[in-house]
Amino acid sequence: MTGTRTEVVGKLSTLDRLLPVWIAAAMLAGLLAGRWIPGLNTVLSAVEVDGISLPIALGLLVMMYPVLAKVRYDRLGAVTADRRLLWPSLVLNWLIGPALMFALAWLLLPDLPEYRTGLIIVGLARCIAMVIIWNDLACGDREAAAVLVALNSVFQVVMFGVLGWFYLAVLPGWLGLPQADLSVSAWQIAKSVLVFLGIPLLAGYLSRKLGERAKGRTWYESRFLPKIGPVALYGLLFTIVVLFALQGDQITSRPLDVARIALPLLVYFGLMWAGSYALGKAVGLSYERTTTLAFTAAGNNFELAIAVAIATFGATSGQALAGVVGPLIEVPVLVALVYVSLALRRRFTAGSPATAEAAS
Repeated sequence: MTGTRTEVVGKLSTLDRLLPVWIAAAMLAGLLAGRWIPGLNTVLSAVEVDGISLPIALGLLVMMYPVLAKVRYDRLGAVTADRRLLWPSLVLNWLIGPALMFALAWLLLPDLPEYRTGLIIVGLARCIAMVIIWNDLACGDREAAAVLVALNSVFQVVMFGVLGWFYLAVLPGWLGLPQADLSVSAWQIAKSVLVFLGIPLLAGYLSRKLGERAKGRTWYESRFLPKIGPVALYGLLFTIVVLFALQGDQITSRPLDVARIALPLLVYFGLMWAGSYALGKAVGLSYERTTTLAFTAAGNNFELAIAVAIATFGATSGQALAGVVGPLIEVPVLVALVYVSLALRRRFTAGSPATAEAAS
């Protein structure tokens, strides 16, 4: 598939092509604003309902809606029937991911129990939001992403509390290690899923259903979607600015702690993404579905992780800081992996049905 990456990048708008620059600028702007604008952190923290930050919620909803509006919901059946995709995704997200983060946290932070616990919580919170953007930028399978994210959402509500108890209390006890407690309700997790996935998913579904009924698929995909497409990246940049502004003071005032937390996160994201990519290739998935498998396995629900850490251990705790550092590392790493994915497209069979379909 020679030249694919060049062709894909060549079709991108200026906003898309310079995405790493805009994201770096958004991160820097957020950090500086949180550090140097008096009272900004307090104002942003105060604008929340039932523990959910409204500015972050707004950014995520705006970011996810255009991508979910692009999903062809009448093709979801073909995704759910693909066991080569579903079973590896479940294993990677709910067995390997949490276990890997547990191992890395104990190996690399044995002397920092608060940060270690925070990282384990990050590993339990599987991604249901920002992964939609990374998958779309890497030309992954939108329908597969919608199914896997929905699947992660169901498992998150059911399994998050159980796995938190296992990895923070039961398993350390078996290994003779110090134990910790995690206080989190099923409603708190369900609320995160409903807000950050349910609302944009419903909006995206209704947009396609009503738009195609009124004007037809050709109009919807050639006229409507191009108009709302850039909104996703504006929402992403807004979310990053707000998120880093909220936590800018903590991050900039404790650089050595941030570096210690960053190391296991870097290893985690790299191993999860590369391992998932290798597995997808090995079981014969197309480029689009392999990419979706890799990004859904590597990403984490930072909003949920931060909310749980703050609710359980306090806003100034080491556990909360570990959750905050998560997106600081995840955002640039997964943006870089978007470009790695595009470069790997030529290793997959040219002209396959899935590739042709995704290009249409």
